[in-house]
Amino acid sequence: MTDPLSTGAVGPLASQTVWFGVALSDLWFGVVFAFLAIFLFLDGWDFGVGAIFALRGRTARNATESERRRCEREREQCLAAIGPFWDGNEVWLVVFGGGLFAAFPAVYAALFSRHYLLLFGVLAALVLRGMAPEFYEQREDRRWRTWWGRAFAAGSVGAPFLLGVFAGNWLLGVSGVAPASLGIGLAVVALNVAAGAAFLRLKTTGPLAEAMPDYGVRATAAYLALVSVALVLLALRPAMRDALLSPAPIALVAGSVLLAGGYVVAARRGYPYVTLGAAGGLTGALVSLVAVLLYPVVEPGTGLTVEEAIIGAPAVELLTAGAALLIPLVLTYFGVLYSAFSGPIDPEESY
Repeated sequence: MTDPLSTGAVGPLASQTVWFGVALSDLWFGVVFAFLAIFLFLDGWDFGVGAIFALRGRTARNATESERRRCEREREQCLAAIGPFWDGNEVWLVVFGGGLFAAFPAVYAALFSRHYLLLFGVLAALVLRGMAPEFYEQREDRRWRTWWGRAFAAGSVGAPFLLGVFAGNWLLGVSGVAPASLGIGLAVVALNVAAGAAFLRLKTTGPLAEAMPDYGVRATAAYLALVSVALVLLALRPAMRDALLSPAPIALVAGSVLLAGGYVVAARRGYPYVTLGAAGGLTGALVSLVAVLLYPVVEPGTGLTVEEAIIGAPAVELLTAGAALLIPLVLTYFGVLYSAFSGPIDPEESY
């Protein structure tokens, strides 16, 4: 089963092990980005719901008491919709980081040491997003709820934006804040809002659900516009321009346009599952585009290729065997979780 290949050591970590015709270095490169895509999709709709929570909670200064109560009720529905899931969804961020550390420790060390302030920002936003609903529910005081509602929205928007900037910096191999990275960060926020709108259309009823197609369509249009800007900024770099003009990136960009069109049609015609699936496809296409543009280099800042950065045998073989046992268990857990809480929530349900 194991077929270690002598590739002529390229670096101290160089090792190439093949299982069933697939190099484990390539397999783990794909697995790590698959973990990232799952996290961005599952927790992405939680982030999107947080942004919509802020938009649906705005009331005019002269709003009547009934209008304020309606907004408050819709905010409760937003929290109740994601309540059973968001803790579990965040596990995929840990799985992504753990997979990167276990399979490509040199890349993990380089990325996390170069972007530690950015990643502390992501953690701070995630903590804020996690704390805010708990405090929000503790008191009926309007000012209290206003500030904790703002904290929830700030964490829900800040985390995906900073993660998008991190992904952009990873792709470019830079440590500062590049304009293309900012574009990718904003695009991830828009994509999360589109996913959040599709999720709320599925999980809620009444005026809140009816408003979601408009939110989703606008967010999808914004996502396409922001990705286009980011691609233009990336293309200003000659090496990246050549990579973007290769067949795989062109196919992924074309597929994203088709998926966005599918999202809009499904949202307008009232097919929430198809809408959510299209949002998932857009997330997968975005993460795949980053992976394709990187490969075979896995960390442009150091120049390490996938083959050079993978841990050696037999560690990678043990890691692969362990993952083959654990990942199906994790997927089964999520299948049970989403089955147990399937269907729309009760309109009177709270977080």
